[in-house]
Amino acid sequence: MSTSTGPRVSGLEVRSIDYVPLDERHGRLWHLGPLWFMSNAQIATLAVGLIGITGGGNLIWSLIAIVAGTVIGTFFMAFHSAQGPQLGLPQMIQSRPQFGYVGALLVWLFAYVQYAGFNVFNTILAGQALHTTVHGGVKLWVVVVTVVAFAVALVGYDIIHRAERVLTYLFLVVFGVFTVGVLLTLHYPPGSFDLGGFAWTPFLAQFGVVAGYQISWAIYVSDYSRYLSPDVTVAKTFYWTYFGSGLGGVWLMTLGALLAAWAGKDFDTIRSINAAGDGVFDGFGAIVLLFAALGLVSVTALNMYGGSLTLISAVDSFTRVRPTLALRLVTIGLTAALSLVGALAATSHFLENFNNFLLLVLYLFIPWTAVNLMDYYVVRRGHYAIAEIFNPRGIYGRWGWHGITAYLVGFAVMVPFFSVGTLYVGPVARALGGADISLFVGLPVSALLYWLLTRSIDVQAEERLAEAEAEALEQAAHEHREP
Repeated sequence: MSTSTGPRVSGLEVRSIDYVPLDERHGRLWHLGPLWFMSNAQIATLAVGLIGITGGGNLIWSLIAIVAGTVIGTFFMAFHSAQGPQLGLPQMIQSRPQFGYVGALLVWLFAYVQYAGFNVFNTILAGQALHTTVHGGVKLWVVVVTVVAFAVALVGYDIIHRAERVLTYLFLVVFGVFTVGVLLTLHYPPGSFDLGGFAWTPFLAQFGVVAGYQISWAIYVSDYSRYLSPDVTVAKTFYWTYFGSGLGGVWLMTLGALLAAWAGKDFDTIRSINAAGDGVFDGFGAIVLLFAALGLVSVTALNMYGGSLTLISAVDSFTRVRPTLALRLVTIGLTAALSLVGALAATSHFLENFNNFLLLVLYLFIPWTAVNLMDYYVVRRGHYAIAEIFNPRGIYGRWGWHGITAYLVGFAVMVPFFSVGTLYVGPVARALGGADISLFVGLPVSALLYWLLTRSIDVQAEERLAEAEAEALEQAAHEHREP
C-alpha cells in the first residue's frame, strides 16, 4: 500500500472535500480504534452519563441505558466509517447523491451547528479544568485551547490520528487509575443498584441522549478513514470504529453516572472530578483534569476539521472551489472564531441545557443517517460515480427529492414523540409519561420511504458511468482540482 502523503506545504494537509487518489492512500486500519476511542474518552462524554441520575433514575438503570444507547447509536456511526476508504471522500459531501448538489445544504447546515455547539461546550469545559488546576481565568484558557486546536486542525488528518493514538495510551494509565479509585472509594445512595427501581422516563432520556451522542459522530467518521486503501474490508473498518467509539463512550459515560450518583445535588463536572481524583491521592484530581483538558483540545480540533470540510462543501454548492491550503486556513479559522465567540459569550444556562442540545442533534440526524445508510448499503450498494458528486449538472441533480422527502417525512413523524425537557414534549411522549421513543420511529420511516422512492434508480448505469470517469477522476485528483 502506498504511503504517499500527496500535495502538502510544510507538512500541512491540502486536501479537503476532494477525492483522495489511490496512490495517496495510507495509514493502518487499526488506527481507527484509538482515534474513535479517544474522541469519546473525554469529559464532555462524561457529562452525557448524568441524564438518567439527574432525571430521577437510579444508578443501575442509568448504566443499563448507557450501554444500550451506546450499542445502538454506535452501530450507525460505525457503518458510516466504512464509506470513507471505498469512496475516498469526507462524510458530508457524500450526502449529495441522496439530497442533491444544492439540497445537501439542508443537512450541512445542521452539521455545522453541531460542530459549533460541541466546541462551545468542549472549550468551556477545558477552560474550567485548566483554571481549576493552574488558574489564569476560564476565558484565557478558552482562547488558548481554541488556538492550539486550530493549529492541530490546520496540520490535518495525519497529526490528528497520531495525537489520538498517543492520548489513548496516556488515557489508559491516567483514567485507569482514576476509574479504579472511583469504584473503590466512592459511596452511593441506597437503592442505587436496585433493579426494582426502574422508571421509563429517566431510562429513555438517558438512552436517547447516549444514542444521539453516538449517532452525532456519524457526520465525522469518513473524514478520518478516507485516506485508507479501499482494500480494507467494510467489516474490519466497522469493527475498529465500533469498538473504539463504543468502549470510549461507555467508559466515560459510566464514570459520569457514578460521579453524579455519588455527588448528588452537589455534582459539578469539574469539581466532582477533582474531588474524586483527590480521594485516590492528594493532587491526583489536578492530574486528571490536566489530562482531560488535552483530550478536549483534541476533540475540539476534530470539530474544527469537520466544520471546515462542511463549510467548504457548502461554499462549493454555490461556486465551485479549488481545494487548497488557503481555503482550509480560512474555513478552519472561521470555524474556530465562531466557536470561540460562542464559548466566551456562553452562560451557565447553555451548559445546563447540554442534554437538550444532544437531543436536538439526535432528532436532526436520525433521518439523515437512515437515508445515507439505506442509499449506500441497500440502494446503490457502495457504487457511486464520484466525479458526478462534484458536477452541479450531474446525474445526482441539484435537488435530491427522494432524500429530502424521506428526511422531512421521517422528521415530521418523530415530532409527536419528542421529549426535550421543558422545551417541548410531544403529545405521544406526554401520554407515555415523558418517555421519548422518537429514535425508533424516525429511523425506519426515513429508511423505508427512501428505499421505496428510489426503486427506479438505474444503479447499473451509474456504475458504468463511474468506470468511464475513473481515469479522469484520478487525473483531476493528481492535478489537485475537482473532476
